[in-house]
Amino acid sequence: MSFIRERWPQLALALAFFLGVAGVLAVFVGLLFGQPNRADELLAVQKMLAPAPAPKPVEYIVYNTAPSVAAAPATNTTPTTQVSSTAPAPEAMTITPVSNEEIAKQTIANIQATLSQVPQQTATNNYEQARWNPIHFKPAIDKATDAQCLACHQEVLTTNTRDTTPAGLNKNQTIAWYQTLDTYQGEQMTFHQRHLVAPFIKKVATMSCTTCHQGNDPREETGTGSADAQANLTLRKMVNPQVCLMCHGQFPYKNMGLTGPWHESGQMFQNNCLLCHAAIRTTRHQVNFLKAADIEKEGAANSDTCYGCHGGRSWYRTSFPYPRHPWPGSSPAPDWAKDRPTESDLRFLIQGAPAQQ
Repeated sequence: MSFIRERWPQLALALAFFLGVAGVLAVFVGLLFGQPNRADELLAVQKMLAPAPAPKPVEYIVYNTAPSVAAAPATNTTPTTQVSSTAPAPEAMTITPVSNEEIAKQTIANIQATLSQVPQQTATNNYEQARWNPIHFKPAIDKATDAQCLACHQEVLTTNTRDTTPAGLNKNQTIAWYQTLDTYQGEQMTFHQRHLVAPFIKKVATMSCTTCHQGNDPREETGTGSADAQANLTLRKMVNPQVCLMCHGQFPYKNMGLTGPWHESGQMFQNNCLLCHAAIRTTRHQVNFLKAADIEKEGAANSDTCYGCHGGRSWYRTSFPYPRHPWPGSSPAPDWAKDRPTESDLRFLIQGAPAQQ
């Protein structure tokens, strides 16, 4: 041991020398025997330089929104549409959005009736021409019909829900929270099926694509990203969440002086919304995307119709500040409503009728 202690500097130096020699030999052997195969290298270069196969042409729809010449004969003034010839025909679809047979049949019939209005014409391969078409922007989008929108986007109706969740759960063995509500009919449908073609929505509303979608900026999909962005575009891409809030807000029981949410306090009123509202705000739902008379009829038969849109399908923690329209015998607005608007949004007004909601 004493020999090692006395000679350890020399031993360390010798060990470092041998390790260095071994490293040099390893590098030399690698350079000598590890040269890449030139044939493989040339083949890889040839693959990189080879022209890519021509992509399969994709057909897009372009709308002609140019105004007609004044001297032209007056015919159909609806903007012409062009639709891909590869789009699935309505009769070829297999859609089973719900298990309830009657609801499923009616939903499929509504989808087919809606898609039957989509014109079948020639398409273009120019994606940018379709993307920047005026129909996606103000003011043309205000006149866009569902048929024009669905000419490109009909998959929003023909695509069904997943059979299993991303986690592997079968949809027949698990349900979403909103399916537990009395206001939800059948099993799951897709989002757009529920809002456009489901039997219930057809009863009480005339929702269209432009009810929610009012255009967006394809450059950034926000309204605040550049100095020349359109001021009326809403941050968060495709839809103004205030539109969703109109039907998916919380039930404002505190404003009504109730002791708790409707599922707690409704029994005091026989679970009947019209017990009070037969004489309060007697003119309701007078906007162009709702069927006021049918809503009143459905609400009289089942108050879940009312609660469904006023808290029963709540996606938000707040309620929508509905316009404060006067009604016969109404008193001045209370403090909680003093800042409410006095009429509905201009684009929701019924032409030739007073604004009510």
